[in-house]
Amino acid sequence: MANITNIPAPRVPFIDERTGLISREWFRFLNNQFVLTGSGTTATSISDLEVGLGLSPDTDDVTAVLQSELQALNLHPPPEQRVFADYGMFYDTTTQAPAAINTAYPVTFNTTAYSRGTRRGTTTSQIFCNNAGLYNFQFSIQFDKTSGGDSLAYIWFRRNGVDIADSASQIRIKGNNAEIFAAANIFQEMSNGDYVQLMWSADDLDIRMLYDAAAAPHPAVPSVILTVNQVSL
Repeated sequence: MANITNIPAPRVPFIDERTGLISREWFRFLNNQFVLTGSGTTATSISDLEVGLGLSPDTDDVTAVLQSELQALNLHPPPEQRVFADYGMFYDTTTQAPAAINTAYPVTFNTTAYSRGTRRGTTTSQIFCNNAGLYNFQFSIQFDKTSGGDSLAYIWFRRNGVDIADSASQIRIKGNNAEIFAAANIFQEMSNGDYVQLMWSADDLDIRMLYDAAAAPHPAVPSVILTVNQVSL
């Protein structure tokens, strides 16, 4: 009896997403149809195999199998393959303040709003990425100052405990009760299990990242929000 390769299951994509070429399973199946029709050396066609033309018992068995498999292909085409990117949204509902001036502190997060392939670590300043790829990290911070004069705060990113070059932002805050909203983003290549931290420092102990509770008509204001989006796999 001729070599028969079963028709691939509906879940097997016809095109391999990694190469852009026909998948190995479908190539083997179609190649066997080519061989069964004589490898281009006979006048036998796929239509002949579908209807059967009084061939030998073994070939009739082959025809029945092929006809069944071709009908299955028509009835159950492979489903569309979808690839989902990872993402995350993390924020904090406490006010964070420095203990010493001009000292680097990690920004912490106590709430996970959304997460797929990303997570807060046991150390809640660490945001882990489970899968390799290029990610967009974006923060927004509500700064506040409780004394007069001008003061500076700095925000930057770290990856696996090492500062990311050229990732810092400088914020100047003027006067008492001077709230300032700061936001920025970076793109960063991540490997499986890498983590990112948002760091900050201030030259004045009266600078803080302020949490403001909900009060009509507005919802609560987190002290910091960090969103993570995987932009390439």
